[in-house]
Amino acid sequence: MDRKMLFLCQLLVGLVFSNHTMAQGGTDTPVNLRSAVEIADQRHHLLNARRYEVKAATKNIDVIRYIKKPAIDASYQANLATANNVTGLFYPDGILPISGPPSYKNDFTPVAGSAASVLLNWQAITFGQQNAQIDVSVAEANSKRLGLEQERFKNKLEVISKYLDVLLAFETQRIQEQNIKRVEVNLKQSKVLSTTGIRPGVDTALFLSELSKAKVEWLNANRGLETEQWLLAQLMVIDALPIPTDTSLLHTLPTLPFVDTFLTTHPYIQFAQSQMDVSRSKEQLLKKSYLPKLTLFGIAFARGSGVHANGDVKMLDGLGLSRFNYGAGVQLVFPIMKYGEVKKQLQVQNLLTEAAKETLLESNTQLLAQQRIAATTFTSSLSIVAETGRQLKSAQYAFNAMQTRYTTGLVNLSDLVQVQYSLLQAELDVKTAYWNAWKALLLQAGVKGDLNLFLNEIK
Repeated sequence: MDRKMLFLCQLLVGLVFSNHTMAQGGTDTPVNLRSAVEIADQRHHLLNARRYEVKAATKNIDVIRYIKKPAIDASYQANLATANNVTGLFYPDGILPISGPPSYKNDFTPVAGSAASVLLNWQAITFGQQNAQIDVSVAEANSKRLGLEQERFKNKLEVISKYLDVLLAFETQRIQEQNIKRVEVNLKQSKVLSTTGIRPGVDTALFLSELSKAKVEWLNANRGLETEQWLLAQLMVIDALPIPTDTSLLHTLPTLPFVDTFLTTHPYIQFAQSQMDVSRSKEQLLKKSYLPKLTLFGIAFARGSGVHANGDVKMLDGLGLSRFNYGAGVQLVFPIMKYGEVKKQLQVQNLLTEAAKETLLESNTQLLAQQRIAATTFTSSLSIVAETGRQLKSAQYAFNAMQTRYTTGLVNLSDLVQVQYSLLQAELDVKTAYWNAWKALLLQAGVKGDLNLFLNEIK
């Protein structure tokens, strides 16, 4: 590659570098971690949908309780029909019966009729069935609420994790910028050395190539950063690039205070437990469903007919009410054949309860295993941070020494470039190690079900 081609490549990368920086400006929103978590919790559409479902399930409890009250229905009707009738039993499905005594013959003259009533119907005693229905609605509302808490917990974990990803992307971009500056210093030095004859002129061309490579890496890092920012913005439901202000996280190490937590308080366990409670409450409802029901009823009603007692037919007379009645009674209904059906339904529901129980046990098993993994991961990540720190110090010392030797003509360019890459990788490894340590702490907080273990570490 000749000097003109290198210059064109350098110019092109520089223009892209400058334009990309200008394009990103003006859309940034500084945000700290706690604010990011709160904004996402308040604005996330799925969480808001779950909140409405919780409110609906809570309102349903009132609906079930209201059903226990007596039902009072008022009605009035007017009709036009013939008065032909016969005695005898018939099954009234799909038939509108005509009341009254049998007619002497078929007479197709239409006659008006009317009726009005006020009917009270109250299942006064259901032997626990209505209370069982209320218990089911309460259990379902509680399950919806705990399901919301589980979704909120997961969402907060995702926001914190993505916030850390954005921090690492920022650090990667910054390190790539530092690498560009180092290459620019070496390029400037190589020009001076080639002029004095200490180094060959080709080194300048090679450093121009290395500078282009460094800027390409910066552009890749910048693309990765903006991608992570938009993913965080999606979780926060904002139309701007969030800029994390808690930048000290990847410069310090977290501590892990001993916290004795119980799995029963974990959102995942509570939700699984609520699912089993719903299933058990449905079992109780099924057991009550084949018990008898005692119903009280009362009615006040009136009838009108265009057929008079002496057989005279006066059509329009039926629009007025001419006979008034009342009635009251009590009804005890025992569903004799319901027992076999309920017995089979109970078998199904018992299996569903056992399935919910196994799901709860599986959640316990998974969290116990994840707690052990999280503890090992956190301890290991702290050790890795220490090792990468020593690696970085060695890489910095080697680069400074190699740079001095290059300027004195003791080593060639490839040796210096190799050490420079080692320094760049060491810088990236250090920040990745810090990032892994915070991720490990987040994992600890996640499996313990208490995000304050993480948030309290933010100074």
